[in-house]
Amino acid sequence: MEYRLLGATGIRVSRLCLGALTIGPLQLNLPVEAGAEVILRALELGVNFIDTSQFYRVYPPIAGALQLYSGRNEVIIATKSYAYDAAGMKAALEEALWELGRDYIDIFLLHEQESMLTIQGHWEAVEYLLKAKEKGLVRAVGISTHYIQGVRAAALVPEFDVISPLINCTGVGIADGTRDEMEAAIRFAAQCGKGIYAMKPLGGGHLLNRLDEAFGYLLQMEELASIAVGMRNRAEVEMNVCLFEGRRVPDCLRAAAKAVPRRLHVEDWCIGCGRCVERCSSKAMALKNGKAEADPSRCALCGYCGAHCPEFAIKVI
Repeated sequence: MEYRLLGATGIRVSRLCLGALTIGPLQLNLPVEAGAEVILRALELGVNFIDTSQFYRVYPPIAGALQLYSGRNEVIIATKSYAYDAAGMKAALEEALWELGRDYIDIFLLHEQESMLTIQGHWEAVEYLLKAKEKGLVRAVGISTHYIQGVRAAALVPEFDVISPLINCTGVGIADGTRDEMEAAIRFAAQCGKGIYAMKPLGGGHLLNRLDEAFGYLLQMEELASIAVGMRNRAEVEMNVCLFEGRRVPDCLRAAAKAVPRRLHVEDWCIGCGRCVERCSSKAMALKNGKAEADPSRCALCGYCGAHCPEFAIKVI
């Protein structure tokens, strides 16, 4: 496994980061023990970086994996919060420290920022994190974002150390522009000294049939210290480690990773615009009670609906 420094933070992370959203109650809702098993396997294979969030509600399986792992003190954890004031961020940090059983959090990000305006609206929370950083409770501060303008804004904030942008080979999920524009923003942020780790490399599951291409595209981007990938089981962990290490994936491992059934998942923030219904050639999508819904008996899991969703509300899990 390759390891890289995350900008100027002094934090060394594995090129493959385990994205914990997938195993939690917002998506697969694995039992705590099963989620911990997935995380533990990644740690055993050299992944030293876990991306999570207060919103994901997955601290228990992460803590469970850490308790079982002898190198727990070397594991890097990035978490996030939507908190916008000092009181909310204080509660978020204390929750993370307590539930993860740690004395500090390596990376704490403002969750899903859009622009300099939203960053300014969360500045009281940033100030709290900076004070926590001075006390040694946090090592690095920054933002996650689906927005090109979010990346560009954070690059100009000297108090920020880390940015986690959405980027993938088709640009699906980028909220305000194209893949090339996001690439340019990431290059700019790296030139400004920010540590950068990518999210949504498979576009919310819509690029699963283009796995090698999707990972290859991001692995050639020198600006990315790490890439956060959601993983559902041990086979997926082992397959992704092979791909990130440049090794051939055995056919039996690919088959095992694909053996677990997938489904289309529509997030709560669906606005019911109907674009997915118009695009679906399988006639699997419909609007019910103002929200998109998929008929599993018709859905081909092709991912075209997600590519046309303006809210990035449709995932394949």
